[in-house]
Amino acid sequence: MSDALTRLYGVIEATWPPAAIKELGPFALRDGAGGGKRVSSATVEGATTADDLPVAERAMQAMGQAPLFMIRKGDDALDALLAAQGYDIIDPVNIYACPVGDLAKCDLPRVTSFSIWEPLAIMRDIWAQGGIGPERVAVMERAKGPKTGLFGRHDNRPAATGFVAIHDGTAMVHAIEVLARDRRQGVGRHLMIQAARWAEQRGADQIAVICTQANAGANALYASLGMRLVGHYHYRIKGRPAHEPR
Repeated sequence: MSDALTRLYGVIEATWPPAAIKELGPFALRDGAGGGKRVSSATVEGATTADDLPVAERAMQAMGQAPLFMIRKGDDALDALLAAQGYDIIDPVNIYACPVGDLAKCDLPRVTSFSIWEPLAIMRDIWAQGGIGPERVAVMERAKGPKTGLFGRHDNRPAATGFVAIHDGTAMVHAIEVLARDRRQGVGRHLMIQAARWAEQRGADQIAVICTQANAGANALYASLGMRLVGHYHYRIKGRPAHEPR
């Protein structure tokens, strides 16, 4: 695994943190406190065997969570083991990044986007409409270091929200949500530029974002902003639950 990608995995964890992490053999088990797959998944931190898997499964069940594993670059052995045990792939994710200055210099129309923390009630409402409820807002509140909410307007009305936090010199954007009526109007683009300008002022040298591979609109947006696809991860779970924000 490249140092750059290892760094980004660490940034994702620090800027969207679980409530707790428990080390169990080769696994790191996350207590997500209802905050979604990313903060509730287990990752492998060393060599693992089929004998290790039931121990991790029972521990996650004891935490009140379905067994769920995040597969990062270099986790091929675990990926194959889980596939053999009947675990399905769910929500493959793309990671995009670029120098923060490249995005910060883009044009940004006045009064279209703002950096605000604590989140306004309307920001919480927009998140809730996209399935990002109080448990995921609590994840944002747990993040350490510089962070802010993003608030977007279109046609003189509230249109979008998001979250950005900095770790290890990288600003990671999370939880971008644009109201359906305001999509394809440049609102997401404006939020990303706002995030980059906020991050540049706080000394970040890189900005990054993640989205599911199935989200064609988001992938097209990040590519149009000149962000590079720099890595991936996916989850393995037994059975396919109804879709939820990752």
